[in-house]
Amino acid sequence: MSSSKRQSNGRSPLVNPQRQITSFFSKTTSASPSPSPSPSPSPTFSKLNPNKLKPNPNPSSQRSPSPSPSPTTPSPLQSKRSKPRLVIGENPPPPPLIPATTKSYGEEVLEKRIRVYWPLDKTWYEGCVKSFDKECNKHLIQYEDGEEELLDLGKEKIQWIQGSVTGFKRLRRGSSLAFKNVVIEEDEEMEGVEEDNSDGKSDSSDDDWDKKAEKEQLSEDEEVDLVDEQEEKMSRGKKRKADGGGKKSKSGGDLVKGGFKVSVVEPMKNLQSECLCTYFAAVEKVSNGSDKALVGDASERFSAREAEKFRFLGPDRRDAKRRHPGDANYDLRTLYLPPDFLKSLSGGQRQWWEFKSKHMDKVVFFKMGKFYELFEMDAHIGAKELDLQYMKGEQPHCGFPERNFSMNVEKLARKGYRVLVVEQTETPEQMELRRKEKGSKDKVVKREICAVVTKGTLTEGELLSANPDASYLMSVTESCQTLGSQNAEHVFGVCVVDVATSRIILGQVADDFDCSALCCLLSELRPVEIIKPANMLSPEAERAILRNTRNPLVNELVPLSEFWDAEKTVEEIKTVYKCISDQSASALSSRADSHAVNSLTEKDELSCLPDVLSELVNSGENGSLALSALGGALYYLKQAFLDETLLRFANYEFLPCSGFGDIARKPYMVLDAAALENLEIFENSRNGDAAGTLYTQLNHCVTAFGKRLLKTWLARPLYNSGLIKERQDAVAGLRGVNLPFALEFRKALSRLADMERLLVRIYASSKANGRNANKVVLYEDAAKKQLQEFTSALRGCELMAEACSSLGVILDNTDSRQLHHMLTPGKGLPDILSILKHFKDAFDWVEANNSGRIIPHEGGDVEYDNACNKVKEIESSLTKHLKEQRKLLGDTSVRTCLLITYVTVGKDTYLLELPESLRGIVPQDYELRSSKKGFFRYWTPSIKKLLGELSQAESEKESALKSILLRLIGQFCEHHNKWRQLVSTTAELDVLISLAITSDFYEGPTCRPVILNSSSSNEVPHFSAKSLGHPVLRSDSLGKGAFVPNDITIGGSGNASFILLTGPNMGGKSTLLRQVCLAVILAQVGADVPAESFELSPVDRIFVRMGAKDHIMAGQSTFLTELSETASMLSSATCNSLVVLDELGRGTSTSDGQAIAESVLEHFVDKVKCRGMFSTHYHRLAVDYKKDTRVLLCHMACQVGKQIGGVEEVTFLYRLTPGSCPKSYGVNVARLAGLPDSVLQKASARSTEFEALYGNRNKESKDELSIHYCADKMMVFIQDFINGTTTLSHRSEENGVSYLNELQHRARLLTQQN
Repeated sequence: MSSSKRQSNGRSPLVNPQRQITSFFSKTTSASPSPSPSPSPSPTFSKLNPNKLKPNPNPSSQRSPSPSPSPTTPSPLQSKRSKPRLVIGENPPPPPLIPATTKSYGEEVLEKRIRVYWPLDKTWYEGCVKSFDKECNKHLIQYEDGEEELLDLGKEKIQWIQGSVTGFKRLRRGSSLAFKNVVIEEDEEMEGVEEDNSDGKSDSSDDDWDKKAEKEQLSEDEEVDLVDEQEEKMSRGKKRKADGGGKKSKSGGDLVKGGFKVSVVEPMKNLQSECLCTYFAAVEKVSNGSDKALVGDASERFSAREAEKFRFLGPDRRDAKRRHPGDANYDLRTLYLPPDFLKSLSGGQRQWWEFKSKHMDKVVFFKMGKFYELFEMDAHIGAKELDLQYMKGEQPHCGFPERNFSMNVEKLARKGYRVLVVEQTETPEQMELRRKEKGSKDKVVKREICAVVTKGTLTEGELLSANPDASYLMSVTESCQTLGSQNAEHVFGVCVVDVATSRIILGQVADDFDCSALCCLLSELRPVEIIKPANMLSPEAERAILRNTRNPLVNELVPLSEFWDAEKTVEEIKTVYKCISDQSASALSSRADSHAVNSLTEKDELSCLPDVLSELVNSGENGSLALSALGGALYYLKQAFLDETLLRFANYEFLPCSGFGDIARKPYMVLDAAALENLEIFENSRNGDAAGTLYTQLNHCVTAFGKRLLKTWLARPLYNSGLIKERQDAVAGLRGVNLPFALEFRKALSRLADMERLLVRIYASSKANGRNANKVVLYEDAAKKQLQEFTSALRGCELMAEACSSLGVILDNTDSRQLHHMLTPGKGLPDILSILKHFKDAFDWVEANNSGRIIPHEGGDVEYDNACNKVKEIESSLTKHLKEQRKLLGDTSVRTCLLITYVTVGKDTYLLELPESLRGIVPQDYELRSSKKGFFRYWTPSIKKLLGELSQAESEKESALKSILLRLIGQFCEHHNKWRQLVSTTAELDVLISLAITSDFYEGPTCRPVILNSSSSNEVPHFSAKSLGHPVLRSDSLGKGAFVPNDITIGGSGNASFILLTGPNMGGKSTLLRQVCLAVILAQVGADVPAESFELSPVDRIFVRMGAKDHIMAGQSTFLTELSETASMLSSATCNSLVVLDELGRGTSTSDGQAIAESVLEHFVDKVKCRGMFSTHYHRLAVDYKKDTRVLLCHMACQVGKQIGGVEEVTFLYRLTPGSCPKSYGVNVARLAGLPDSVLQKASARSTEFEALYGNRNKESKDELSIHYCADKMMVFIQDFINGTTTLSHRSEENGVSYLNELQHRARLLTQQN
């Protein structure tokens, strides 16, 4: 055997050919002229494991399993033919056998074909004689699987094969073909075979076979057993033959397992056949998967068969209703199967195709015994995406064991596939019983769809556990006309679902023409799945989804029938919640009370709904779209068996940007899509990850649910000044003397599981549904995993409660109302100690977690206690009966009475053992069961009766023990609101502590922002910061130099509301704009800011327009994108907004760009009157607003020097300085970029010419204006000089020097112009 093995990647090496899978996909038919398969026993069976293989004394007449475990789906064009079970494909007729006689062999038998009988396996193996060792008189036999063995042929049971037999071609590493070798081997371990098979039967009896074929085959009840590589390595050293012989590996002679090698072809880039092109084209559009092409060996193996057998997947493909792809209502998700094709299928094949034809957009995980199998087109996906190996044979087929389900289903879902999980809901024994009871001829075990897993419906998995970010599923619908009095271009109904946490966000949004609100929501949540009604959304909405998502899985549902309207949705949710209410009432009320509940009025039915749903229902048409969006999500989740569990424990919220509730309920600042992107709140512009973002800077949370809450706070900063101050008080209360307690809290929770998701999984397991249904046949110990999760949840809740209680000591040192509320038991902190004590008294958590079984303490479970008491009563009756028998049969001596006792012999318990001396007085109705020397053992009629009762009682006790976990989980779920409140409080404390310690990571001074009340309508909004630093950038990340803080004042009494910012390219203008916006967000989140002082009137919305980008997929150029964002600002900004515009108008000609920039600035200053910053390279704007007190002219200071060749060398000072900058010094940036000196010199000269030409043109056309303009500039300079001189003593030395240099530069320019 090759010493190198490919990594299994979720697929353990196969122990033996997958007999029951092959038989499942094979069909017994009438005789056929085709060649019969080889009658010789396959060498692919193990030489151990006699329990699994039945010997045949006449090997030449025995039909053996094919070495191929892959079944072949028959062609509808082929006539029915007879072929024995387990034979796949058409093999050439076998050569005749020559029985061997006992004699000595030498070199004359070299290169001859031979069959060797292995007694422990009771199986024949084929091979070839390769060499002869004269010294030991042994021949080297090379078996067809490539293994070698030295044998004394004279002592072996052998048969010679006349002619040559072509074995399966061995494919090795290093071949020119793109494949890897995988060894599929047999189990040589004998231990645990009975235990494995006792778990349940395989469904090898899935197909009907004639009696003769049944006799010829191996036991149908045998389970295919997979072992992992580690187990295989451990078993390699075991002996294989009775005489201690074993196969020698070519590479080293180690004892190895019998097996055969199968090539696994890694999918490549180009298809080799038209058949495969058609084959994958049929599913490519709906599977959302990338390149699935095959080349080389895989193409040769599969393409010819697929071209012949699957013509209905070609250009003439039709959906289930026989509609062609060109039809308007063609359904890509379904497939029409021709009747002749269906007739050619076996029962098992038909069952698989029935599932697949209705779900062509999904990968089918088809359960067979202990394995999930992938066939046909799904097998290619399994090989490509999961690195599974193809089984041998013409049909594509691969699979993996049940224990790897979670890993593999998550891998496919993460890659954008939809996975249909088809589970076995009947064992072979149950099938046989059904056939006998109902007279059914069905020979296929029942299977049902039990789950549909996608990106948005994942609830568990390693990747999900490692990533705290929510995976949102968003359902969106749109009204064709504006509803009611809503004045909007678009009206959307939105339902956002996080399945992993049972969070449902609902709302109806009135939006503008560009769908700004929808874009904002998509950018914030980044949903992984979109659900929408087919052909119902406007082009603008479709573009918004395309532009503001990251490759989501898009599901189009049929309107009304699948994407429900509001009426249908209300009907469905009423039914669900009425059922939930009835179940709660039946648990607490009598039968009469339950009858009263069933006769609820419509008003009472609405009272059963959660508050959010009730408000939407009562809102009429203003909530109809939101309810319809919920209906689309519920229909989709219903297909995944998640709807009832989700609704039962759902946590409903209103969409913050919807029209429900007032500002007191939704006190949030709005950050639209452009703001989130340009300010790099969650994703950086470099590669889209979180490095260097504001979220990363603030994220010091230790819990996964705390991290999710921090994201929510950042996406929606507070707007109400009172709430901002409350949060600031809470953050301040966790610093100073209270900081050590806060750090202890963090340390205690540092290893806490994701309790929010874990609790949802516990809630889901409280009701048998989907894969958790009682009828589903699972071989892995699901109950043990469920118990471990339950005990983890209990320990996690206990840990959170203890941590919150310990943190309560800080209340003596803080006046924060928020902290007092959260840490006071019975208020923000739920009182759960008594509940936890109940579960702690019920059973031992540690023992249950280790053993996988709950043994309840006395009083822990009423049902179990009753069963135990019943057993004790019967045992007490038996003890009493023994005393009666001693009194009846014994004499007066104590010794004789003591000899009458109960004994247990084998399975017989409570045998009344009597001395031989008392046999004469034993009543005739006593049943003699056994005896030993001097004693006889009896069952009395009373004992027999009590034993029957005891057996029943113990059975009830065991049943109660098995169901106790579900009962305990049910009790746990009754308090789900308290557990959710506990998680919410813990998450909020985690985020507050994170904000409290964030200031330690800033550079320079920090302060608590002063939040000004904005209650007065006459009050001018204000922003002021002294020595404002950057929340994210630090000197150590900037390379040379330190970050330069700046003083900024915008708005307020007597101050300009807008800053017009000029300065050289790369002078720090954009950084300053982002710096101001991030500081505002920090302040309104409740955190400290990096500044000496900071005052702010709350901002209701931040508008950001910066950077050059286009949306080609949406048909928008860079300039159109820029102006679209500007249009949103002009239409939506209020006096409390903060507007930031960076170089508006640069995407067109100078004249047009300057005109647009000036008009936009004028609109904000004259009409909106909001706070803002406007950076520009149009210096004429600075001249126009020189005398406007509403606009403050500033620039980013720099020092300009001369270099050889006339190219100016600019030194950036990054200091915000009053006044405008005369030039942008773009040639200097060209120098820094490394342009050649010759180009730089020409550019510098041309720049001077253009400036002169621009000035001359103005002079010729506007002489008088030019004179006044020059005079104005001179007057402005003189005034600035006077002001600067008087204030020079108040300036710092650096600032004063910079200012004087600036005045000198301006004076030089004025002199040159005059």
